[in-house]
Amino acid sequence: MVKIAIDMMGGDDAPQIVLEAVEQAVKDFEDLEIILFGDEQQNTIQHDRVDFRHCSEEITMEDEPVRAIKKKKDSSMVRMAEAVKSGEADGCVSAGNTGALMSAGLFVVGRIKGVSRPALVLTLPTISGKGFVFMDVGANAEAKPEHLLQYAQLGNIYAQKIRGIKQPSVGLLNIGTEAAKGNSLTKTTFNLMESQNEFNFSGNVEAKSLMEDAADVVVTDGYTGNMILKNLEGVAKAFGKMFKQTLLSSFKNKLAALVLRKDLTQLTQKMDYAEYGGSVLLGIDGIVVKAHGSSSAKAFYSAIKQAKIAGEQEIVKTMRETVGEA
Repeated sequence: MVKIAIDMMGGDDAPQIVLEAVEQAVKDFEDLEIILFGDEQQNTIQHDRVDFRHCSEEITMEDEPVRAIKKKKDSSMVRMAEAVKSGEADGCVSAGNTGALMSAGLFVVGRIKGVSRPALVLTLPTISGKGFVFMDVGANAEAKPEHLLQYAQLGNIYAQKIRGIKQPSVGLLNIGTEAAKGNSLTKTTFNLMESQNEFNFSGNVEAKSLMEDAADVVVTDGYTGNMILKNLEGVAKAFGKMFKQTLLSSFKNKLAALVLRKDLTQLTQKMDYAEYGGSVLLGIDGIVVKAHGSSSAKAFYSAIKQAKIAGEQEIVKTMRETVGEA
């Protein structure tokens, strides 16, 4: 049995989408228990595997992250993180304030001993449908070569345990595939990765090749990773709008859209990163999953499923043994 703590109040459309996702999750997974933190007046779930805990405070998207974690001790996010810290829950999920959740991970749950800097990891779609693990997508704006090396170690474990890839290929995001390309950060990191034998380093990866299965895991600093992520999101939304305008531009195109409706739905699902769950804060001594702030019930459900798999696979234990210090 895996037990997951959930912040009912975090996210643009909370608590409605959270409640829908939790209800579906306990229906689909008989080996899942939920500890739900939030406002009891808004809770609609009565289930023998859902333990509800009332919280008198809520951390909003406007709150200053560190201050909110320190001041709002009875918030759903802080108490959720405390459940992971105490060992009562195997992991936690929230769609709330990203900075506050990272602060809760760092200051409440705590880092794995030996991990310099935790990283946010996200699985992004590829043309083949396989997807790839991308990190850091925003936990740390700056990084040193040894941090990127550690990200690669963490990402390698994540790809094995969560994505089921036996020998993941690990690439370093750079402006060219040649070893000599890039700045001092990428050049030094390349040398570090090439000289180790803990994971399968496949070399540099260019941004244009990310969605073409260039590597199973791609590593970069948080500033670059967040820029890449937001650019991909923007391009996907823009392409979707242009595609819709084209399909609705004439009667002939509308007929074609009706004929291809099933195929278009499958294509949309294939390229929807929400299918893979949320961002995971790796390097924390517990499972912390960040669902997108504008998550639908389906996306939040995927994040719960992701946390459940991480608990089953004992991913934190593996990271302690592999990356952490005794």
